[in-house]
Amino acid sequence: MNRQPRRILVTGGAGFIGSHVAEAYLARGDDVWIVDDLSTGRRENLPSGAEFVEMDVCDPGLRNLFREARFDLVNLHAAQIDVRASVADPARDARVNLFGLLNVMESALEVGTERVVFVSSGGVVYGEPEQIPTPESAPTLPLSPYGVTKLGGELYLNYYRRIRGVEYVALRYSNVYGPRQDPHGEAGVVAIFSDRLLDGEALTIFGDGDQTRDYVFVKDVVSANLLVSELALEDGEGLEARAFNVGTGVGTSVNALADALERVSGRSSGRTHKPARAGEVLHSTLDSSKLQALGWRPAHSMEEGLGQTFQHIAAQRGGATA
Repeated sequence: MNRQPRRILVTGGAGFIGSHVAEAYLARGDDVWIVDDLSTGRRENLPSGAEFVEMDVCDPGLRNLFREARFDLVNLHAAQIDVRASVADPARDARVNLFGLLNVMESALEVGTERVVFVSSGGVVYGEPEQIPTPESAPTLPLSPYGVTKLGGELYLNYYRRIRGVEYVALRYSNVYGPRQDPHGEAGVVAIFSDRLLDGEALTIFGDGDQTRDYVFVKDVVSANLLVSELALEDGEGLEARAFNVGTGVGTSVNALADALERVSGRSSGRTHKPARAGEVLHSTLDSSKLQALGWRPAHSMEEGLGQTFQHIAAQRGGATA
């Protein structure tokens, strides 16, 4: 069936995940704009064919871009994503993650944008969950300013949907990894370990290494974004009605992740341990059966995803892979 191209804005589209999502929209024939202040994004990540505007999402000038382009869909990947940075500077975290969101939403409201895809975080909005894998219906009790702003973003979006009529979907990501990843945040451990293996340096593990995360490959996250961008949405009350976990449902310990990377890289450089980080969630694995019921599946195994990621990092550094 033929579909009409849509005018899509991807904020944070020069970043790790956002650039992959922007590429996918372009590949299916959409017209894509990217807004990114390049504080963490990189020019080399920008996909060919996208219109790039270097701008902070908090910039009042964003309103003019919306007036000119009149976006049908907005995909919100711009964010302050570091839990530790949010603890050190909660005000900056709130400025980017909440004030930036409000700037986008007021702009979208003015021009009649049909839908917003919001990147939330299943790794932090549930806090230390009692139920693992954790469903969308679990209590939301974030334990960091970053988690608070992500949950706050969903609450604001619920207001814009219920009161102002702007549709949205919130994707609660687990720990995303893949090519173009920077060594930031918890999922950044894949990039950090890959760099250390290439340098022949010991892998640093905080605590005993038994803490678990749900690692999902970036290409699977992209397919989730494409699905919910077109999804026919049903009415429902509360945040759960518009929230979808994006994860594999499999918890992998830091120790097991290190083992897997050593296997796919063919390298081993030893390990060192440091004290556990205060406030770190010990176990986080997401139940994505709600999204899977709509046809989404995590199509890449961890070994496959780690292999592609390591090869990309090695190629970028110009290094051998074995």
